[in-house]
Amino acid sequence: MTIDRAKLRVAIRKLGDEYVYFMLDEALEMLPDAKLAKLVGQYLDVKRLQGDENNKRDLFEQLAEFERASLAREFYDSFRVDSKNFMQKSNGTRAWIAECRRLLDQLVDASKKGDPVKVGTGFETIFNLLHRIDEGRDDLLFFADEGGSWQVGIDWEKVFPAWFQCLSRTASPDEYGRLVVAAIDDLDQADRRDHLEAARRPATAAQKKALAKAGTGEPAPPMTKRPR
Repeated sequence: MTIDRAKLRVAIRKLGDEYVYFMLDEALEMLPDAKLAKLVGQYLDVKRLQGDENNKRDLFEQLAEFERASLAREFYDSFRVDSKNFMQKSNGTRAWIAECRRLLDQLVDASKKGDPVKVGTGFETIFNLLHRIDEGRDDLLFFADEGGSWQVGIDWEKVFPAWFQCLSRTASPDEYGRLVVAAIDDLDQADRRDHLEAARRPATAAQKKALAKAGTGEPAPPMTKRPR
């Protein structure tokens, strides 16, 4: 597909600041180092941004740091809310959302070849942070208006199947049914039927039976991170 850049520029100017922010954050992952340096060098001192090859963190180290920083309220960034800005997100909230989505994208990629235990645990780390947001305790992120994990804008049709694939290889039948239903009911109940069908695909016969049993009961309590 060829995109008309003039039309794209017009469309971007009409977007809200937060969507431009998210688009830029994703673009950073796509650019090779040389082009990235050329782009940011127009606005920032690239010498201050050079990385140390010996200090590169793998995905799971990044996840651990993201969880630590989240629970330490390092992304919590409030502002005075009025009738004009109640729909806006603070810089800290936008940064958390962008990092959450970036890490989930990397977990989806890792699920294809990575260790299903480690990757599955990574997904569950993010899920538990999202659940904490939905509890409404205001100890993770600041939302000027109604807050919730729905504001993160996660593509559950992509994320859940990747997690189901990992979970089916590591969980007992009863555990599979319980965790799948709990996560769906907790994070995206509106598309429950479609997600349950997606969860059947990688499941063993015993897991499918347990899933059917768990999925026909009352809404499940929120999932908690499994001991490893």
